[in-house]
This record gives sequence, structure tokens and C-alpha cells, in this order.
Amino acid sequence: MINAMRRATRMQLLPLVSIFVILAALVATRSLLLETQRENNIAVRDAFEYQRLVGQVLALLQDAETGQRGYLLTGELPYRQPYDAAVAGLPQELEALRAAAAPDAQRTARLAELQSVVDEKLAELRRTIDLQDTGDAAGALALIRNDTGKQLMDRARGVILDIQRSENANLQARLEAGDRLGEWQRIGSIASGLAIIALAVYGFIDMRRRMRAMLLVHTNLEAANKALTHEMATRHAAEMQVRQMQKMEAIGQLTGGIAHDFNNMLAVIVSAMNLIQRKLARGETEIGKFVESAIDAAQRAANLTARLLAFARQQPLAPQVMEPNRLVAGMSDLLRRSLGEAISVETVLAGGLWKTRADPSQLENALLNLAVNGRDAMPDGGKLTIETANAHLDDAYAAGHSEVVAGQYVMIAVSDTGTGMPPEVAAKAFEPFFTTKPPSKGTGLGLSQVFGFIKQSGGHVKIYSEPGNGTTIKIYLPRHVGDAEQTPAAPAARPQVAPTETILVVEDDERVRVGTVEALRDLGYTVLHADGGEAALKTLDATPGVALLFTDIVMPGMSGRQLADAATARHPALKVLYTTGFTRNAVVHNGVLDNGVNFIAKPFTIDQLARKLRDILDV
Repeated sequence: MINAMRRATRMQLLPLVSIFVILAALVATRSLLLETQRENNIAVRDAFEYQRLVGQVLALLQDAETGQRGYLLTGELPYRQPYDAAVAGLPQELEALRAAAAPDAQRTARLAELQSVVDEKLAELRRTIDLQDTGDAAGALALIRNDTGKQLMDRARGVILDIQRSENANLQARLEAGDRLGEWQRIGSIASGLAIIALAVYGFIDMRRRMRAMLLVHTNLEAANKALTHEMATRHAAEMQVRQMQKMEAIGQLTGGIAHDFNNMLAVIVSAMNLIQRKLARGETEIGKFVESAIDAAQRAANLTARLLAFARQQPLAPQVMEPNRLVAGMSDLLRRSLGEAISVETVLAGGLWKTRADPSQLENALLNLAVNGRDAMPDGGKLTIETANAHLDDAYAAGHSEVVAGQYVMIAVSDTGTGMPPEVAAKAFEPFFTTKPPSKGTGLGLSQVFGFIKQSGGHVKIYSEPGNGTTIKIYLPRHVGDAEQTPAAPAARPQVAPTETILVVEDDERVRVGTVEALRDLGYTVLHADGGEAALKTLDATPGVALLFTDIVMPGMSGRQLADAATARHPALKVLYTTGFTRNAVVHNGVLDNGVNFIAKPFTIDQLARKLRDILDV
């Protein structure tokens, strides 16, 4: 029996392992193709440069002859200047050609022939100039008329023409090779995408089976399983959004980062599920640590989704008019606790700082991200400075940065005295899954999350860094002109009493609905539930006293927003709480929550749901 179970497990893992092997091979092949294309591009640039140098030699040789003829005809030194300039410049150009031709024996041989012709031509020109200088103009003209100079020039042109023909042939071959490499890269990208889709589909199907089994054993794992299922369903969409913003060079890095992180999370959850199954089958009930492990992995998966949505500029924001100086000053204690005693924190707050309109919690999170990155760049301690200022990004700056709108901004700069970054690293700092930290020390999504939030808020972010001199990251948020918005006062603290309200849960996914209903009942609420809009309206009409409608937004038939509009029209006192796992919906427009909308994003914990419900019901 045990052997049969082992064989069944191996058969289940075989498709997953096969997909992993294919994906790894595709990533490795694509990396090799990228390196080959880079080398090919260098060779193409070298060929163009070599042809330019050869053409420059011919141009200088012609200039020398032109200057000689002008000088002989007029006897005036100004007419000799092209000759003198060419004689002075030709050795440098020939030396540059020798350096470029050094690795190539064929180039070196042809260059030697060209050098010989150039030397002979310059000697012929020098003889005529010398005769002219000594007053023997007739002798100089006689040397010109014997056609020696023309023959030498024709020989030089012939050698240069042969060189250019050879280089053109080599260049054409390189360009054709580059086209072939590009085609293989496109094929590799498509194949990688298909492999990832196959992996996601297989993981989704396998996880559904495991979740159904676990529901019969322990209902408390429902939140973790829902989060993972939802994450697997939306990962492809999030990945496509990121892929549209990245260069071809970053695609392999992005997909590899997602696969690596999710595989780690899946490994934790699948291992915990298997151990719980085996222990319960043996009658053992000590499964708490495995439940905690699975929930922790699911929470990390949810955090990864939130960071990807932030980078893709699709996180739901609740912006309000705010004073950045007050926010920065209020973070001082948090920063000192987070960064440790080895880091000195200094804030430089500008007087008369303008107001801006942004999500305060997300801005605080972005500044904390930057501060933690700065701390990691100062392993031996150092100084972190947060500075605010009014700034104006003019038309010239906007012309050099395609996403910047010229105008007035509030600038917040975070500077450290750490190791700094070379230009090639700084250029990739905001790319998702790019990190210079050791394994397990960073996901590579911190800066990309900051980048996405600032762009979604209509701002701009710029990085300045020098190796050994530290790094400064400047955030620019648009200036708000006008009166501050009236933000609702926080509800007064209430004594902890058992809830008495009735809540109607509307969710088309039965497993999600069951988990939500059980969570609310565990919190002490009276709970009704329906699987769609029509059933929910019938329940509301038949059951007076429902205090709150807790509805999913994306449902077949009647959407959550349509249901809420119909329900509040019949029951004006009814309060509504929306939920969904993806932000492009009926209550979020341009990344901003509609005014007056109560929203909680999936996945959420029971504690988060409890706090959100009291915030709504206690008003």
C-alpha cells in the first residue's frame, strides 16, 4: 500500500518536474541567446567603426592631395592647410585602424598594404611640396604630370574599396545572424510563456484537489487555500502587465523571479498539507505548526501579489490631500526602530512645503522601503537623510523623461552613505525581481513597488548613485493646488462587546462563501448568505434588519456594484462592503477608490475583516 502511494505521488510530481525542467532549459537557452546577440551587436558596431576609420583615411589622403595642388598652383600657405592637417591626422587614424584590426589576420594584411600605399603617396606629396618650397615650381609640376601621384591614389582607392567590400560582406553576415538570434529569442519568449501557463494550470488543478481534501479536515486552512488559489488565478495577468513595461532582456529575469518565489511558497504549503493529512490519518492532532507555516506562506504570496500590483500601477489607492512634512516627521520613531542604532537618521524639512495628494499609507510604506534599502547598503552603519523641498520639473527635463509632465512637484529625497551602485546596476534598480542582495535577503520587489506607486500617483522617481559615495532616490509628487479635503474623523474607541448585527454575504464561489460565512460567525455576527445578486435581493426583502451587505464585485449575471445599487435603493440604511482580488472593477477607477466606497482586498485575514466591519458599522 505504501509503495503504491509512493508510486502515485511520483506520478503526480512527474508533470510538474517535467515543466520545471522545460522552463529551466528555456531560461538557460534564452540567456545564452542574449549573450550571443550581445557579442554579435558588439561585432556589428566594430565593423561600422572600422569602415568609418577606413573612409576617414581616404578622406584625409584626398585632403592632402587637394592641399598640395592648391599650394603648388598658388604658392600661398593657406592653400596648403588641408595637406598639413591630413599629414598630422593620418598617423592617428592609421594607428586606430591597426588597433581595430589587431585580432584579425586578414584585416592586418590589408592594412599593411594600405599603409604602404599611404606612405608612398605622402612621400610623393612631400617631394612636390619640398620642390615648391625651394622655388622649383616647374620640377614640382613635372612630378605631378608624370601620373605617379594619380596611380598611387588609384591604388589607395582600390585597397580601401577591397577593405570596404570585405567589411560589408562581414557586416551583412553579422546582421543576418542577429536577425536569426532575434527570431530564436521571440520563439523562446513564447515557449517560456506557454511553460509558465502550463505550470500555473497544473498547480491550480492540483491545489484545488488538495484544498477540497483539507476542507474536510480543518476549516481554518480555508483562508490560506483561498489566497493561494486566487493568487494562481491572477498571476498570469499580473505577469503580462509587468512584461509590457520591460525590455526583452528583463523577461527571463521576471518570469524566473515569479517562478522561484511561488515555487518556494507552494513547496511550504504543499508540504504542510501533506504532513497534516498524514498526521490526521494516524489520529494525531498536533498540526498547529504546520497550519501556521501554510498560512505564513499564503500571506507571503498575497504580499507578493500586492507588490506586483503596485509595480503594475493597479493597486487600489485612497489618496487625500496631505502635508508631506508632517508625514516624514511622524515617521522618525518608526525609522529609528526599523533601521537600528548603527544608522543615524536625519530629516531636513523645507519651510513652506507645498501640499500633495497621495495615499498616505502607501507613501509611508514607500519611504520605509527606501530607508530599509539604504540601511542594507550600509552594513557597517552610516547616515540616512530624508529631505523635502519644492521642485519644478521644466519642459527640458520632461522632454528627456517621457512619462514626466512638466510642472510643480513636492520632492522627497532619501539619501544614504552606503556602498552606492554603478550605472549599469542603477539602471535596473526599479526592475521587478532585480536585486543585488544575497539569496533569501530580498525579493527584488521593494523598489519596483515604490516605482509603481509613484507612477500611479502621477509622480516621478529618479535615482542618483555613485560607487563608494552612496545613493539618493528622489520622489516627485504633483503639487496640490486648492483646499484640503475634509477627511472623516476616526471613530471613538468603543468597548469590546459581542456583535449584534446581521450581515448578508454574497459570493458566487461556494468555497470562498463558506469560509467567509464561518469567519463572520466566529466573530459573533448573525450571517445570511447568497450565491448571486438575485438571490441576495430576495433574502434582503424577506429578512428585515440586515445591517450590512458584504459582496464580491465580480459575479456572473449581476455584479456586486449593480447589486449594491439595487439593494440600497430598496433599503437606504443598508451599509455595503465590497471585496475582490483584482482592482480593475466597478469601484476603482484609474487606480483610485470611488468616493464613499468601503473596500477590502482579497485575500484578507479574519482580524482585518473584523476591524473593517467595526469601522463601517460603528459610524
